[in-house]
Amino acid sequence: MPPFEEYVKEIQSLWDTAWLTNMGRLHKEFEEKLVSFLKVPYISLFCNGHLSLELLLQALKLEGEVITTPFTFISTTHAIVRNGLTPIFCDINKDNYTINVDQIEKLITKKTSAILPVHVYGHVCDTKAIEEIANKYNLKVIYDAAHAFGVTIDGEAVGTFGDASIFSFHATKVFNTIEGGAVTFHDENIGKELYKLKNFGIQSETVVDGVGVNAKMNEFQAAMGICNLRHIDGEVEKRKKVVDRYFENLENIDGLCITKEQKNVKSNYSYFPIVIDETKFGITRDEIYDELRKENIYARKYFYPLTNQFQCYKGKFDKEQTPIAKYISERVLTLPLYANLELDDVDLICNFIKSYKTA
Repeated sequence: MPPFEEYVKEIQSLWDTAWLTNMGRLHKEFEEKLVSFLKVPYISLFCNGHLSLELLLQALKLEGEVITTPFTFISTTHAIVRNGLTPIFCDINKDNYTINVDQIEKLITKKTSAILPVHVYGHVCDTKAIEEIANKYNLKVIYDAAHAFGVTIDGEAVGTFGDASIFSFHATKVFNTIEGGAVTFHDENIGKELYKLKNFGIQSETVVDGVGVNAKMNEFQAAMGICNLRHIDGEVEKRKKVVDRYFENLENIDGLCITKEQKNVKSNYSYFPIVIDETKFGITRDEIYDELRKENIYARKYFYPLTNQFQCYKGKFDKEQTPIAKYISERVLTLPLYANLELDDVDLICNFIKSYKTA
């Protein structure tokens, strides 16, 4: 969160104008600042990340099947299903947990309309290979970039790849607007459709020519975004120090797999996942998770279960078709990571983890 006084100063004008929502001055200012920071052609703001994806899929008028991954937050799968589309699950890479591009083509059918890859923990997908596949089969590409705010690939902003990307500005993310989200895109027509969809289908006071919802970002959210954007570079740098300390403590320990930074990627250090091989470490991920909680250390089984294993999709998908995703989900643990986490506390967490090793 920004300094309290800074946020109060930013929202002071709202008491003068009484313009609290419906794309006011702060909303427009925040959009302009994000276009510049993210180095994208166009952006559309939303009240949360999920609706940015759900309405983007509607705006693109997709039909049939969408190839994606089950190693993601449930929102990704829900957005596909709630649009009457069928998710086709592709397995992930074991090295960075993003979609395995070598398996995409065999999943393409006459019903396939899009590929929806997920940038995971700030690790980015093989965008070049995905673009080649999409062009070959004339498919749309929508990136779930909820974890990838501010990330660049070979100097190119992550939000410029594919037809569009969605971002989450939830309070738990590297960058937040309390709740919030955005779509970045190239085609102005997508923006026009998104505007209509997030504003009840309203075109003017007397014209409603589409069936939309209310998914607009309000002025208080925009103000939080404007404030936090001023501090984002410093926050990422602090997070890097935490990540570096985790690496110092935990790399080269038999039974613990830590994903290295991608060489061509400027990271935002959004998460620090470890994968525990119980046969080499001696105890399971779940046992470590429980032991850490006893010490008031709250790690996350993130992502577990896979989205194709949740009760609401019971019997509809076969988790055995994505064996690497299944393996990682049953062994991954994301450790506490935030900008103001003391390095001494990182050492403490790591010492607890190392003390559990029995193999």
